[in-house]
Amino acid sequence: MTGVRETAGAAVVGTAAAVAYRRILVPRLMAWGATDDEVAGPFPGGDLVPGGERGATMAVTIEAAAEQVWPWLVQMGWDRGGFYSWDLLDNAGRRSARRVHPEWQDLGVGDRLKCLGLGSYAVATLEPNRFLGLYWLGDLRGKPLDSRQPRPAAYMEGLWGFRLTELAGHRTRLVIGGYQAARPRWFERLMYGWVFPVVVWVMQARMLAVLKRNIERTAPALAGATVETTS
Repeated sequence: MTGVRETAGAAVVGTAAAVAYRRILVPRLMAWGATDDEVAGPFPGGDLVPGGERGATMAVTIEAAAEQVWPWLVQMGWDRGGFYSWDLLDNAGRRSARRVHPEWQDLGVGDRLKCLGLGSYAVATLEPNRFLGLYWLGDLRGKPLDSRQPRPAAYMEGLWGFRLTELAGHRTRLVIGGYQAARPRWFERLMYGWVFPVVVWVMQARMLAVLKRNIERTAPALAGATVETTS
């Protein structure tokens, strides 16, 4: 009888923890630093992910003009400036850039930015100093798929977007958001509802903090110049 009670008690605790995670913790993690309007308002790139849903919307205010923030986004990539997060996890331990690199500033729609695990992101949308949209479509093993072909029964697809909005006082609001879709449906619910929220928060909150720190540290030196040319 004691064993039955313990099992029932554990089930109740587990259920309560799961409910709290999904209804309380996940919404907070997925809106880290963002306002209600930023979370609920429109975000570019939805047309690139048919049937997709909004993913995490996270944001930070940076004490620098948009043209000083933009070069840091353009130079992202595993073989370029990194992703400014936990480098051991997403950059094979190589340190992300701590300055703007002139050699990594030439980026256009159709270019690809390498990343660990997914192969590479395609630059789908690029509006200098305003918006950068990175797109990926692949099977569940991580193999890239052609977006011009019909979607298979099992796949993952997403748009990772970086929106810059100028604020008064030479400040910039950086909002990272996007859209995501996956099939089969049970896999989509599992990954986007349970697994990804913590992973995205761990990596992206770090990314926002590092970008803010690095940009604000170098912004005075970049004022009036395009890029820094010394190491």
